[in-house]
Amino acid sequence: MESCLGALLPLLARERAAGRASALAVLLSTVGSTYQRPGTLLLIAANGEYAGLLSGGCLEGDLAEHARAVIDSGAARRVTYDLRDPNDLVWGLGAGCEGAMHVLLLRVGPLEHWQPLAHFAEAFATHTPTAVGLIAESHDARLALGTVMLPNDATETLGAAARTALASASRSAEPGWFEQPGHCRLFLLPLALPPRVLVLGAGPDAPPLVRLAAELQWKVTVLDHRPALAVPARFPAAERVIQARPQALLESVDPSTFDAAVVMTHQLETDREYLRALSATTLPYIGLLGPPARAARLLGELAAQAAALRERLHAPVGLDLGGRSPEAIAVSIVAEILAFRHGRLKAAAPSG
Repeated sequence: MESCLGALLPLLARERAAGRASALAVLLSTVGSTYQRPGTLLLIAANGEYAGLLSGGCLEGDLAEHARAVIDSGAARRVTYDLRDPNDLVWGLGAGCEGAMHVLLLRVGPLEHWQPLAHFAEAFATHTPTAVGLIAESHDARLALGTVMLPNDATETLGAAARTALASASRSAEPGWFEQPGHCRLFLLPLALPPRVLVLGAGPDAPPLVRLAAELQWKVTVLDHRPALAVPARFPAAERVIQARPQALLESVDPSTFDAAVVMTHQLETDREYLRALSATTLPYIGLLGPPARAARLLGELAAQAAALRERLHAPVGLDLGGRSPEAIAVSIVAEILAFRHGRLKAAAPSG
């Protein structure tokens, strides 16, 4: 599941600072072809401004109308959009999505202690997996539609089974359902954390990669041994910029906290030392910039350590999109990491 919380945080911070309640739209379920998947979020301010997307923009205006009622009353509501008739021109826009979606709208403001977004924002800042429950159907007068269940709340109210279900959603980052027949249905909404990427090399082709990754809300750490390049001002979008020798990589960062690493120093010896250090980690994705012959040479020099890299190494790093500029290379690398995270490709390390 793609992270969508980051796009909501600036609007949330603004409305929260002003003490104004907003409405949170949560995509509960879909049928057929739809723009987004269940678990996607949309935050709508009282003035109709919104952050995030549930559709290509054709439904957000109508949702804003529902949001005003939710903000005013505090009562959550469910809204269904059924676009499965290909001849139905939705509000004259001709969306043609041919799918249906069920959306839950709930107020997020001072009276709700800004939940569940306050909980998510804190976990997002510390990169901590979590999940909350939302009452999507209820036959219990004590549990109103839209009631937010934080992990401990769910345990106290619904029992240990709900806690287990929330913990599972937190680990998988996939939404789901927990049901107590005749009582309620709880939508399990996990926080989809953005990937953390380690960029090893701060040369001229690294800044575009960091900028593009940051546009996707990814958390990027840049590490380089050269003082003139490992400068935070060159990477304002990076989470951290570290100057350290390749041999000190494992002392400078904890690789287990990253989802991917890209080796791109353009120096054979330095790249070899980074690969040597990464061979001792469990990082699932390791990218290496440069042509196949260069990668094969490096793997040959690593000898026995190369075996620990082959199943994880993508060399040359990036999808073959045909571009040669730093910006085009950045696009290819980000695209490949996305494809890998969604199970669309496997490593293809060169022989050596």
